[in-house]
Amino acid sequence: MPRVRTISGVPVAPGLAMAPAHVVQATPDVIPTWSIRGEEVESELERLQQALERVSNLLEKQRLKVAKSSSSQEAEIFSVHRMILQDPGALDRVRLRIREERLNAEACVQHLIEHLEATMSRLEGNSVRSYGADISDPWRLVIRELMKRDHDAFVSSDEQVVLAAEELTPFVVTYLDRSRVQAIVTERGGRFSHGAVLARSFGFPCVVGVPNLLSRLEQGLRMIVDGDAGTIQLDPGQEEVDHFLSRHTRHVAKRDALVQHAALPAKTQDGTRFAVEVNIESVRDLDLGHFAVDHTDGVGLLRTEFMYMERAQFPSEEEQYRLYRRVVEHFAGRPVTIRTLDIGGDKQLPYFQTPKEVNPALGWRGLRVQLHWADLLRVQLRAALRASAHGPVRLMLPMVTSCEEVQAVHRIFSEVRSQLLDHGYEVAQDLPTGIMVEVPAALLTLPRILKEVDFISVGTNDLVQYLLAADRDNPWVSDLYDPYHPAVLWALCWAADCARQADTPSSVCGEMAGDYATALMLLGMGFSSVSVAPNFLSQVKYAIRSTTLEEVQTLAAEASEATSGDAVRKLLEDLRVRLHARQAGDQTASGVSEP
Repeated sequence: MPRVRTISGVPVAPGLAMAPAHVVQATPDVIPTWSIRGEEVESELERLQQALERVSNLLEKQRLKVAKSSSSQEAEIFSVHRMILQDPGALDRVRLRIREERLNAEACVQHLIEHLEATMSRLEGNSVRSYGADISDPWRLVIRELMKRDHDAFVSSDEQVVLAAEELTPFVVTYLDRSRVQAIVTERGGRFSHGAVLARSFGFPCVVGVPNLLSRLEQGLRMIVDGDAGTIQLDPGQEEVDHFLSRHTRHVAKRDALVQHAALPAKTQDGTRFAVEVNIESVRDLDLGHFAVDHTDGVGLLRTEFMYMERAQFPSEEEQYRLYRRVVEHFAGRPVTIRTLDIGGDKQLPYFQTPKEVNPALGWRGLRVQLHWADLLRVQLRAALRASAHGPVRLMLPMVTSCEEVQAVHRIFSEVRSQLLDHGYEVAQDLPTGIMVEVPAALLTLPRILKEVDFISVGTNDLVQYLLAADRDNPWVSDLYDPYHPAVLWALCWAADCARQADTPSSVCGEMAGDYATALMLLGMGFSSVSVAPNFLSQVKYAIRSTTLEEVQTLAAEASEATSGDAVRKLLEDLRVRLHARQAGDQTASGVSEP
């Protein structure tokens, strides 16, 4: 193997990292594939053999159980499955592939299953073809056993790794405790997909679109990931490691210098104050210490769906109340915006079966689910209202398309509030309710909706895909997904202007706000605040302190007149150059380097 291989992909989340690779399953129905070293072949064969023995023992236990409770004849299927796993031809096929192609056992067993089913499908007769599924079943148990043992052993360790997968999904990003993930690299994935949003929010350097990534990897192979340049280095030598360590030291020093000043208010040089809030995924964000409370003006978006995704069943009202209360108390008087459950698409709950949809991005998700299953919404509203007794809470509704939906929530909200008061619970007198502006229907009827709400927050991630008819999780149209398209900027200016005329607070909590130059443009459009991932707080606040209101308003006006996304990106890059020049000028005095 060459000493160093540098591969280019698409940068998704910034940062530098170095750690051994660990290949993970991107989705439940995709079997991960990775290479093994020559010296690991025998241990991989042994791993396969142990899995075969465990499955064989499990099948025998099942046979005895069924024979006792039903009949020996019905129990014989388990004996047949044990015999299938002992077929010399099949075993030789799997072992030969491990030896010759040096692939992990799971991938080799999956290849056998595909071979068996393809062979049977070519034979005549439905009963013969269906037998292909029967003979595949015990081998699927082997794959499950291999993956379960590997997963359990890996999760129970404390090794820090670079996660590698076929596709960037929320499942991959949340596969491990955050303290162990150094970076994420994948073969596929969009820069604005849900997985990418999570990676940036968690602060993981991330590169996607790496061609033939998994075929080049070996489990445990050391990698250097550059999330800024969008490159990875496989098996770096000492010279490359030393270069990485030098760059990483400088990167950390810049970050630490910014953080030292992050508690200062986000106020322009001519005295205009803006609110900079934080997006958080769960209470784990509070434990990791990625930011201090005084670095932010509050929580602009608490994504409650991840609290649901981390559990084996729906969290009770009491569980939700305790979690929300903990967040509210942690932020010590700063407002906490709780977004109601936003599931659907690639954000699925393992215990809640949603319908199979041809186009889930336009399907049953967000508020639509909660209005259909109103008890879900009632439980969450009760928990949020109870938490409001401990500090300022705001409620935000996702995927709103009409005034009627907001009014329906108001009716449920009033009912729930009355019930709580009747039962002696203490709740806040006022709990502001707002919406995510992310559906064109809500955008176009915003003046009417503003009469029903206390604030709005623009979710640019979904708004862009709906305006441009470009699914942000679809790589075939990824080049059409452009947050700086003139239509998107018109929509943003319209939303800010509507809110200003209605004297209603407005924010942007989507990914666009996380880029400090874009955040300045959004504030120049008239938004009253932005909400960003924890790792972008200090950059955005520092950028605000480095400019003036006039400059950001001029930037917004020029951007709104631009005729292409490239023209807007040029304006933003020119702004970055100006900010860096100013910051370099006072770097010695302030001790702060550029973002």
